[in-house]
Amino acid sequence: MLPDPDLATAAPSTGPATDYRRYARDWLAAHLPAHMRVDSLDYRSATLEESRLWEAAMHQAGLAGMTWPKAYGGHGLTLREHLAVNKETGALMMPESVSSIGKELAGPIIMAVGTEAQKQGFLANILAMRQFWCQGFSEPDAGSDLARLRTKAVPEGQHWRINGQKIWTSGAAKADYCLLLARTGTVADRHRGLLMFAVPMKTPGIRVVPIKSIDGKESFAEVFFDDVVVPDSARLGAPDEGWTAALRVLSIERATNRMYRPWRFESELRFLVRALRSDPVLQRQLEDGGVQQRVGAVLAEIDGLKGLVERTVDQLMQGESIGARGSLTKLFWSECHQQFASFALDQVSQIGPHSSPLAQRARQAFTHAYLFSRAETIYAGTSEVQLDLIAQRILQLPRDH
Repeated sequence: MLPDPDLATAAPSTGPATDYRRYARDWLAAHLPAHMRVDSLDYRSATLEESRLWEAAMHQAGLAGMTWPKAYGGHGLTLREHLAVNKETGALMMPESVSSIGKELAGPIIMAVGTEAQKQGFLANILAMRQFWCQGFSEPDAGSDLARLRTKAVPEGQHWRINGQKIWTSGAAKADYCLLLARTGTVADRHRGLLMFAVPMKTPGIRVVPIKSIDGKESFAEVFFDDVVVPDSARLGAPDEGWTAALRVLSIERATNRMYRPWRFESELRFLVRALRSDPVLQRQLEDGGVQQRVGAVLAEIDGLKGLVERTVDQLMQGESIGARGSLTKLFWSECHQQFASFALDQVSQIGPHSSPLAQRARQAFTHAYLFSRAETIYAGTSEVQLDLIAQRILQLPRDH
């Protein structure tokens, strides 16, 4: 039974982050349905409506939008409470948010460069799960290199006419708005002349074509903009501010979003070990020295990633800017988790139809995790792009001309 968002218990408004973490642990234990836990025998894919209700309840309970201002539907807390909650959501193998683009990208951008009317119109609705967003950045000829994008926005009085194409747009089929990055000049302008919009997906001229991914799902899409006209009020920030806003989005995405990853990573490892131990035949795999060494290496990677996340929070709380250092976190977690997913698939591939029910659940879960992990070194910037950013902006190495 999903909790009623209108009846959710109020979170503590004061006290240390340890108290908030304890509150989050108790609330999740009391309300998270078993069928939403990937490591449960009762697991099944939640419907969009079930996910919407669940995330709305989490917000009402104080477990989403912790750092957003109260004036815009948030809880006015700090990144320490945000991290405290992430540790507890990571400890439970919960599904990913169905509104991550809105909460993690569109919301922070609107808070940073949006008008007061845009903040009032969008932010509370995002947290209350009344609006879904997609991100219109990548294009067929401009994936991780956004400076090459070609989607064009031309001013026409108090409106803009948009033409172009986006690809790998997550959640476009369900989205109410698109966080769109377009160009006002030419491709030769590179980083200049980029502008960001909040475009309603029901605007005439928008066409969504689903893309089936390797796991059989259609969570991605191509989005075509054919003479799409939007009012100037849809513009987010000033002209030529799009690149700065995009960098802010990507630094947020790489450094502060989904801080639960190392704790989720740890939960997955524990689930894998528990599943193998549930079957006498499979348990022998854990006695292999090579497997034991790999498990130890994964634990070391998890501890390293935890330290990186916690250090990032400390630095941000001290007023430091993370900037390109977000690339370190993104590179580390995506490469490590992709390697772990391959290791986990090797282990569960030995699971047969006569293995324990928990082992069979693990085989399904880690097969899916492996397939999804192939994209982890691509989305939010490829590993190659992260290495380039680290080399140029952190190590200050010269460009190879």
